Amino acid sequence: MKARLRKSHKIGIIITCALVAIILVLSLIVNQYWSPILAKQVRKMVLKSSDSLYHIDFSDAELHIVRGEIDIYNINLKPDTAVYNRRKKAHLAPNNLVELHVKRLILSHIHPFKLYFQHKLEIGQVILSDPEINVSYQLNHTKDTTLKDHRTIWQKMSKTLKSIHIGQIALSDVKLKYEDYSGNKLALSELKELSLSATDMLIDSTTQSDRSRTLYCKDIDAIVDNYSGQSSNKLYNYKIGQIHLSTQTSRLDISGLDLEPVKPEVFYKHSYHDRFKIHVDSLQADHFDFVSYHKYRIVHVSALTINTGSLTISANPRQSPRKTDRIKSFPHFALREVNADITVDTIHAHRINITYNEFNQKSNQTGLVAFDNSDGEIVHVTTNKDSLQKNHICTARITSQLMNQGKLQVFFRFDLTDPNAGFTYKGSVGAMNLPAMNQASMPLALVKLNSGILKRMTFDIHANKATAQGTVQVLYHDLLVTVLKPDTAHDRLKHMTIASLFANTLVIKHDNPDEPGDAPRSVYVNYQRPDTVAFWGSIWQTLFAGIKPNAGVTKQVQENIKAQLAQQKQKKVERQIKKAERKQRRKQRRLNRELKKEAEEAQKKDQPTI
Repeated sequence: MKARLRKSHKIGIIITCALVAIILVLSLIVNQYWSPILAKQVRKMVLKSSDSLYHIDFSDAELHIVRGEIDIYNINLKPDTAVYNRRKKAHLAPNNLVELHVKRLILSHIHPFKLYFQHKLEIGQVILSDPEINVSYQLNHTKDTTLKDHRTIWQKMSKTLKSIHIGQIALSDVKLKYEDYSGNKLALSELKELSLSATDMLIDSTTQSDRSRTLYCKDIDAIVDNYSGQSSNKLYNYKIGQIHLSTQTSRLDISGLDLEPVKPEVFYKHSYHDRFKIHVDSLQADHFDFVSYHKYRIVHVSALTINTGSLTISANPRQSPRKTDRIKSFPHFALREVNADITVDTIHAHRINITYNEFNQKSNQTGLVAFDNSDGEIVHVTTNKDSLQKNHICTARITSQLMNQGKLQVFFRFDLTDPNAGFTYKGSVGAMNLPAMNQASMPLALVKLNSGILKRMTFDIHANKATAQGTVQVLYHDLLVTVLKPDTAHDRLKHMTIASLFANTLVIKHDNPDEPGDAPRSVYVNYQRPDTVAFWGSIWQTLFAGIKPNAGVTKQVQENIKAQLAQQKQKKVERQIKKAERKQRRKQRRLNRELKKEAEEAQKKDQPTI
C-alpha cells in the first residue's frame, strides 16, 4: 500500500512539473507572439482615437499570462506638430497639448484572450511609475469645434476594439509641467508632489455620451501637496498645503492657503498698489466644472466656502508721480479687468479677521481699523458676458466685530457693468466704548478719544469712483477728546492743551441727542474722492466725513476754528514783534548811554591842566 502511495505521489509530481513546464513554455511563446500584436494595437488605437494628432512608442512590452499582467517600458506619448499646426490654421486645434513619458506601465488582471477573440480590453489596474507630464495651454477656441470626423472615441476605435474597461488607474510621484500661453506672458507652473487616481474607466457604446463621467471615468481624484510659487511681479509668495479634486463629487478642496507679500520697504519701492496678506485655513469649491476649466479656462463654481482666515490690507503711502487713478482697487472694477471667464454663484466666508492699515503723512504714524471674526455672503461674482446680461448686480452681506467690540452689519451692492464703478453700502455699528477707536483716530485724525460710549451708528451711502453721498448718524454720550499734534523730534504725538480745552468747551458736542427726548443729529455727506485714494480709504474718509459733524465738528465750525487759530497765531506773532521791537529799543538806548559816557570821558581827558 505504501509502495502504491509513493508511486502515485511521484506520478502527481511529474504531472504537475510537466504542466508547469508547459505553461512556462507557452507563456514564453505567447509573450513573443503577443508583444508585437499589443504594440501594433496600442499604436493603432492612439492614432485613431486622436485623429493622428498623437503617436505612442515604447521600448519593450512583456506579457505574463500566469500573473495576468502586461509590463510596458519607456512609453513616450508625443503630439505630431505638423498635424497640430494644420488644425490650428483651420481653427480646429485643441487648447491643451500633452506630452507624456513613463518609465514603466503595469497592466494587471488583464484578459488577453478576451482582447484577441472578443476585441474587448479588460484591465483590473493600471500603474504608471514616475510619469512626467508636460501640458501646454493655448486658447485656440472658446467652444467645442467640429472636426470633419465628428465621431466619438468609441466610434473611431469600434472596428478595432469593442470596449475598453479599466478598474483603477494610479499615478504617483507625478512631475507635471504646465505652460499657459493664454496671457500676455508665459505662465509656467511645476508640480512635483502630485498623485492621480481614476476609477472605473469605460469606453463603449453606452458611455460615449455619458455626462456623469469625466474623461470616461466614474471618478478622477487628484491630490497636490506642498505647492508654492511666486507671483509674476515677484512681490508675493504663495503656498498651499494641499489641493484635492474629485470629479465624482465636483468638489475642489484647498487647505492651508497663504499669500505673503515681500517686506514693506521692497514692496512699496516697486509698486503703488495696496499691499495684501492672506491666510485661509480651508477653502471648498462645490460643483466645480473641471472639464470647462480644463478645456477653456472657464471657472464655474456654485458655492465657494472660506473657513477661518485673515486678511490684512495696507494702504500704499506712495502716490504715483503720474497721478494714476486707483480705481483698480475697487473690487468690482478689478473683477472686470480679470482676463478670465469666472462665475461663482455664492461665496460664504466664516471667521475671517480683517485689518486695514493706513499711513498718515501728517502724523507720520499708521492707523489701524480691525474687523474681527467676520462672516460674509457674496452673491453673483461673475465676468461671464451672458451672465452679466441677465444680472449685473453683485451683493455682499458682512457681519463683524469692529475693534472686537461693536457689532458691524453692512450690505454692499455693486454694479458690475457700470463704467463709473457705482456701488452702495448701508449698515450699522452697535454699542461700544469709543476709546477703542484710538488706534485709528489718533494716527489718522490726530484726535484721542478720552471717553465716550457709542450707542449706535448708521450709514446709507451711494457712491462711485468719483463721489460718495448719503447720511451718517452717530448716537453717543459722554464724549471727551484730546487734540494732538506730531512731535517730529521724538517721533510721537503730543497733546495740544489749549486746543483740547477749547475743543471740549466750545466745539465738541458731548452727547447726541443733546438732551433726552431731543431729535438726534443726522449728517448728509458729500465726499469727493481724489484719484489717489483707494477703495477702502474712500469708505473710511466718507464715514469719517460724517462722524465729525455728528460730534459737532461741522465744516463751518472747523473754518471758524481755523480762523480763530489763525487770528490767535497772528496776535501771537504781533506780540512777538512788539516784544522784539521793545527789546531792540532798550538795547539801542543802552548803547546810546554807553556812547555818551565814553564821549564825556574822552572830553575830560582832552581839557588842559591849570
